[in-house]
Amino acid sequence: MVEWTGKPAYQQVAEQLRGRIAAGEFAESGKLPSLADLQATYGVTVTVARDAIRQLKTDGLVVSHQGKGAFLTAAASDSARLVGPEVAIAELREQVARLQSEVVELRERVVELEEK
Repeated sequence: MVEWTGKPAYQQVAEQLRGRIAAGEFAESGKLPSLADLQATYGVTVTVARDAIRQLKTDGLVVSHQGKGAFLTAAASDSARLVGPEVAIAELREQVARLQSEVVELRERVVELEEK
């Protein structure tokens, strides 16, 4: 279900679908629920459901075929784990931590060079 959190409804639906894809829920059939099913499941309009699928297409998780539906890409389950904002935030934190340690090392080198 979509709640008012300040985040657009289509992003909430896309994130929930991304989690379900990462969990392997659609792996057997490879097909995502229809727009009507998404509307019923999440209590959203067809526009929101369509935009959620569009977001997943942009993320490279699904492809859609007119009149057939949306289908998972070959590496969708693995990609879904990597695309989520939590993963991106964790990666950014790791990069910042590495950069901070490199800056500390560089400062120490500069101090050593200035003492010589």
